[in-house]
Order: sequence, then C-alpha cells, then structure tokens
Amino acid sequence: MEAFSIETLPATPWRNGGGVTREIAVSPPGAGFGDFLWRVSLATVAADGPFSVFAGIDRQIMLIEGEGLQLRSDDGAIDHRLDTPHEPFSFSGDVAIHGTLIAGKTLDFNVMSRRGFGTPELRVETETTTLKVAPCGVLLCLAGGWDVAGHELRKGDGLRWIDAPVARRLVPDGSDAAIAVATWRPIGD
Repeated sequence: MEAFSIETLPATPWRNGGGVTREIAVSPPGAGFGDFLWRVSLATVAADGPFSVFAGIDRQIMLIEGEGLQLRSDDGAIDHRLDTPHEPFSFSGDVAIHGTLIAGKTLDFNVMSRRGFGTPELRVETETTTLKVAPCGVLLCLAGGWDVAGHELRKGDGLRWIDAPVARRLVPDGSDAAIAVATWRPIGD
C-alpha cells in the first residue's frame, strides 16, 4: 500500500480550462487513456462544459465537495443532479455528457473501468469493516479519521494499491468518519 494526500497529487489542467484532474491510481501502472483497465482520479470542476467521451469505459462519479453538477447527455437519456455528497453515480463513458455547475466549483471522485475486463466498485463506508480482497484499490478519507492496517488517515489522506490482493480492515475513530472505497477485480477473480 502506498500513502498519498490530495495536496501532493500533481494537478493536470484540462485542455478546455474548465478544471484540473489529479490521478490517484491507474492499472496497469503507467497506462495512458488508450490502454488503462482501471483508473481513479479526483477532478476539480470550475466551469460548465462537456465531459470527455471514453468509448468502452464504464464510469462512476461521486461528489466530495461543493454544491454539485447537473449532468445531461446529448441524447436526453441522462439528466442527473449530482448534488448529494458521497453518493456514487454510474454512467457509460460512451455517452456525451455536459456538466453544469449548480453553484461554484466542485471536487469529484472518479472511477473508470474498461468494459469487459474487470468489475469496479465505489462506495463509502462509515463503520468498521473488512474489505474483500481486491488486487487494485484506493481508499480516501472523506471525514474524521481511519486506521487501516496501522496507517492513520485524516480527511484528504488516502492509500492505494495495484497488484496487491490483501484484505484490509477499516476502523473509524468516531461517528462522523467516512471513507471512499474504490476497488477493481479482473473478470474471473
């Protein structure tokens, strides 16, 4: 497991100037947009605009901070208000989506998985739990504090692992604790 903090993740500005992305993890390591199997990132959305289309990719997005986004697809099939923190929303990366800020910039947690290669999961835990074994994963402390196998996490701290299938026990330090859990298992695992 490798520890990280949101503040230390490099920020990559978007070509359209509407925000920045901070990559947390990618599998296989070093993969680009054309050949990743699983990717986890944070996005700061600062302006209305289109989401990038990723053919063959299943996406999940979760609001972490801010008032949220209204997500609409060009074909009208998606019209979703992403305004409740810590509630994942799934959609196909094949669909052209436009995001409209509700009130000011947002910070969003994003999981992308190449369709047909693996099973992604994104959820938020608030109580002591033991994670199922997964070869790839990211934990991000959203509130309070957490003990994960001797690692003390505070808001904005996280752990990531690639090709390290080990069960992990998550223990909160109080009733206000919340942690994002993103895992990926190859098909057949």
